[in-house]
Formats: sequence, C-alpha cells, structure tokens
Amino acid sequence: MADKIIIAVDKDLHLVTDEYDERDWSSDTTSVQSSLYQGLVEHGRKYQALKPDEYCFPADEKQFETYDAAHLVAVIADADQENPFFRSPVKPRNVLDIGTRKGTWAIDVADIFPETDVRGVDLFPPPISWVPPNCVLEVDDILQPWTYNEKFDLIHLRILACAFSPKETDKLMKQIYDNLEPGGWVEQMEIHPTIYCDDNSVPAGNILFDIGPRFDAAADKSGKPMNIIHTMRASIEKAGFVDVHERNVKWPIGPWPKDKILKELGAINLSHWLTGMEGYTMFLMTKFGDPEPWTETEVHVYNSQMRKELLNPRHHVYQRSKRVWARKPPADT
Repeated sequence: MADKIIIAVDKDLHLVTDEYDERDWSSDTTSVQSSLYQGLVEHGRKYQALKPDEYCFPADEKQFETYDAAHLVAVIADADQENPFFRSPVKPRNVLDIGTRKGTWAIDVADIFPETDVRGVDLFPPPISWVPPNCVLEVDDILQPWTYNEKFDLIHLRILACAFSPKETDKLMKQIYDNLEPGGWVEQMEIHPTIYCDDNSVPAGNILFDIGPRFDAAADKSGKPMNIIHTMRASIEKAGFVDVHERNVKWPIGPWPKDKILKELGAINLSHWLTGMEGYTMFLMTKFGDPEPWTETEVHVYNSQMRKELLNPRHHVYQRSKRVWARKPPADT
C-alpha cells in the first residue's frame, strides 16, 4: 500500500509507543505522525484522523474497551474449539488481520502460532505498549493498492459493519483474493445489533426491538450498510472463493441463560453493549438519524432508555453472529 505507516516498533524489544521519529524501519513504512494519535474529537469522543468521516465509530479508550469485550465474547462462543480464533483449516505462516483495532486478535494469534507472521491493519494506532516479536500493527487505508512483499495464507476480518460501501466491499474482497496464496483462506465474523427474544419475555413495542432497524436505516443513509452479516457470504462467493462454510451463533445479552458458558458469554456481551452504546450510536444518529439527524442530547436519552431495558433481568434477549470462511482455489483458472 502506498505511504504505509507502521506503528513505531523497536526491532529488538517490539515496543509500541506514541513517540515517533523519522527513521524508516523498512522500505515500505514510515513513522506514525502524532496527529494520528490525537485523532478528531467530536461529541467528546475521539475518531481516527487518517480518513476523516470514513468510519462510524470512535477510536478511543472506551471504544477499545468495547471491542475487547466483543473479542472475548467471540472467543467464549468458540471455547469448545482447540483454536477459538478462527475456523479456517490452516496452520498459517502469514496472516493479515483487517480492521485490527486494538490488535487483540492479531496478538492472540501471534501468541499461539509463534512461527507465524501476523500483521494487523487499521485506520488508527492501537493504544498498546507491546506486541509479540512475530506481530506488526500498521496504520493504513486497506482500500489503497496493496504492496506487501508476500502473499498470505489467511486473511481475517471481523466486525466491519458500517465500514465499507458495497462497491468498496467488492474491491476489498478482490484485493483479498488476489493477495492470498492459492489454497489460502479468508474468514470473516460479524454481528448485528438487531435484538431478538424467543420466549416473549420482552413485550412487543419495547425499545429493544427498535435499535436494529434504526441502525440499519442510519447506516444505509451513510452509504455503508450495517447489515453485512446478511451479505458477507455472497460478497465472498462473488470474489471467487470456494468451499464456503458458515456458522451462526446466538449471543445472549445478559447473564440470563442457565448454561454456564452462555451465562458468562451473556454477562460479557451485556458489558459490550453498555460500554459501546454511545460509541455505536453517536456518529450514526447525529449524522444520519431517521427521519432527521438527532441532537447529542437525543442520543444520550435514547441510550439511557436502552440501558434500562438491557439491565432488566426478566428480559431474555440475544443478538446474532455469523462466521464465514472460504478457500481460494488451489490454482487460478
């Protein structure tokens, strides 16, 4: 990718810092400028500064806490697997994590596969102080031409709703296909904010049933859909991938399930919702709220009502997640 920026990583200690200098650690990287760390501040939240208004959610400490909670929920949901981080049947040598955020997934995969090179890329610098020797986190626009020296055998994407337009998604999937080794794998995991209830413990008309459609309406107005959980398999197949697999999981919201693992998953997912409500709603609703953009106060009031209902222990609710993994054919035809 052109003008790729790598977070300042000491080649011996592998320390990541918000300090920078003009040294060039490799031929295709430059040091991070301090403005990327400062970001853009709106409504008291910090957003990435590499491509202003290009991403709907903040890039600050509270949002990274939200992403970590979602990461833990995803790991618990696959706790029955020897490797809970991806389902693709590959012991990877070269991995790319698109939308790495804090780099948690990339770091975990680098830890369990110490012989694997893992790269994480996102639009903003992650607030971390250390990465494993086999992990690099980069700040870059993934939609620009890729200039990696080697192809990958696993490219991972997760929770990228409201990140790309349909046209950009097609472009990204083509880039992924072109930059995978023959026989390499792509894997994407997504969630959606629509809330479901199977036992009628939540009455019809409750605000909990409102947020999914509101998110979809606002995201559609932005041109970057929220509901890619329903379209990502088709996008992967359209790019030419074969041997497509799909796994659908219900994520409880709250510790209401009787099953011990689901109870833990639900408790952490509730934290994910409570810490993430403001970050997930503020940009979308103040920019693209329906029928007109909301005020900051209106967003806070709405979120307060949502939190009250989410904390009701009588409400047995959940959201859906989906994981899709597919293979690039062994040889292009």
